[in-house]
Amino acid sequence: MKYIFYAMRPHQWVKGVFIFVPLVFGQKLADCNALSRTVWMFLSFSLAASAMYLVNDILDLEEDRHHPEKCSRPLASGKITKAQALLSVGFLLAGAIPLAFFLNIKAGFVILAYLVLNFSYMRYLKHAVIIDVFCLGAFFYLRLYAGSVVSDVVLSKWIVMCTTLLALFLGFNKRKYDIEFSKNHRPVFAKYKSNFIDHMVMMIGASLVISYSLYVMDDATVTRFGTNHLFYSVPFVYYGLFRYVYLIDTKWYGGDPARILRGDYKMQLTIVLWLLVCVGVIYFGL
Repeated sequence: MKYIFYAMRPHQWVKGVFIFVPLVFGQKLADCNALSRTVWMFLSFSLAASAMYLVNDILDLEEDRHHPEKCSRPLASGKITKAQALLSVGFLLAGAIPLAFFLNIKAGFVILAYLVLNFSYMRYLKHAVIIDVFCLGAFFYLRLYAGSVVSDVVLSKWIVMCTTLLALFLGFNKRKYDIEFSKNHRPVFAKYKSNFIDHMVMMIGASLVISYSLYVMDDATVTRFGTNHLFYSVPFVYYGLFRYVYLIDTKWYGGDPARILRGDYKMQLTIVLWLLVCVGVIYFGL
């Protein structure tokens, strides 16, 4: 059971924080019903994601066994069997899918869309240059949308844009690490060049900051929250992006957002401070 739990990659569940974004900006953090439904949605997405990680390990079993890093994964190293992994996938999906449909029929279809897209990504789309990164972005967007439908929050188009850009920013930075520092030589990586990814990261990073700045200064945002002080959260967005690129380029920290978030206290502090500013302005009019 311990190795099955490791194979589920629970450290990746941190990506589910996107599900809580609608609660914060929809002014529903104090709504117990919306909060509880969002927590259950987070659980459903976490179970579905873990199921897909196990499916990925099953599909790439032989390749992982000969990989210098992935050979230590529970399935590749023989600590769990293929049958045990398949049984675990069944249990996880048996929990994730009904739970999502119980919360909201739209949430159920979001989970199904996530599973179909994830399987398509593992089998085909991860081999298509640029499209592979857009798929990574889509996974984050589906989390955001799932949070929106269970909390009954209609998100600003600016928030949707910022989330999509952030997901692409993370995705291209992951590819930068993959082609420069990782020993994982997937054929699609050869189609990427470092200069191209640097250009993409610069363009997307600039677009993200501009989009977020426009959101906090938008008349609709100021009217909704009754203040323009959300602008004071912008410097934390700048620093967070700069810090992330710094960790990728100079510290060889890896392209995994979950690993960076767990391992760098300055990134953690930046996110906490950004969140405190947002909550203070949105809920207390500071």
